Amino acid sequence: MKDGVPAIGIIGGSGLYQMEQMVGVTEHKIDTPFGPPSDALIGGTLQDRQVYFLPRHARGHRILPHELNHRANIWALRSLNVRWIICVTAVGSLQEKYAPRDVLLPSQFYDRTSTRTGHTFFGEGIAAHISFADPISTQLRNMLFESARSLGINAHNGGTYVNMDGPAFSTRAESELNRRHGFDVIGMTNLPEAKLAREAEIALATMAMITDYDCWKVEEEPVSAQTVFGHLTANADTAKRILVDVIPRIPTKPDWPEHSALDAALTTERKLWPRSTIDKLGPILARFAG
Repeated sequence: MKDGVPAIGIIGGSGLYQMEQMVGVTEHKIDTPFGPPSDALIGGTLQDRQVYFLPRHARGHRILPHELNHRANIWALRSLNVRWIICVTAVGSLQEKYAPRDVLLPSQFYDRTSTRTGHTFFGEGIAAHISFADPISTQLRNMLFESARSLGINAHNGGTYVNMDGPAFSTRAESELNRRHGFDVIGMTNLPEAKLAREAEIALATMAMITDYDCWKVEEEPVSAQTVFGHLTANADTAKRILVDVIPRIPTKPDWPEHSALDAALTTERKLWPRSTIDKLGPILARFAG
């Protein structure tokens, strides 16, 4: 944290924290009650703001989507007083109008995962039900769009991200069904990050970097890891340009609706909260547990 100002978190690939504009680089290995995060967090100052980068799949891309410890990742960021998160993630396009190397800024999610028990911090004596009708911070999403537009980047503001389990890509039948449902892009990682960030009272928005047409577009080669990684370098450069532009414009006071999401979510009476759960969720419940 710089001069008492909450930090900005960035979750993405390894290329993102290798930014020449970042100064005072530090490495933070954090133990969490949920186990280890994907990797050490890379801290530093970017555009005069404190930022922390988290390599989602670990440096060297060693963790598959279904192996990600999302709770540890978000808990670690919140413990460093991160109150805004920008996610950068590779996705497949489900619609003709979204081409590889475009950027889509999702406004909605559809959950096709099977591991939802790992997508909440709560339980163990404290119940909470967050409002998730609008799962992305509208203010942060619009700021990302304004930055992309000012830089001449082909970005689409709004759309639905369908989150599958992976690690295999979709069958053609699955891809066609997702298209018929009107979903816009498909990925394997971002929905749990958004749910947990909301529970941690962090404003989150996503840059979904399109790498392929999934496998519905029969005139194209079906998506493969080689296809995806072939676009990642270009997409990382695009993401870095947007980040450098948007970070200095993010407010320094966390007073957006997402920053008080638990006010209407916690349902267990405070006097019934187990001390062990309060301690476990220390960074998240600090303002309630004094």
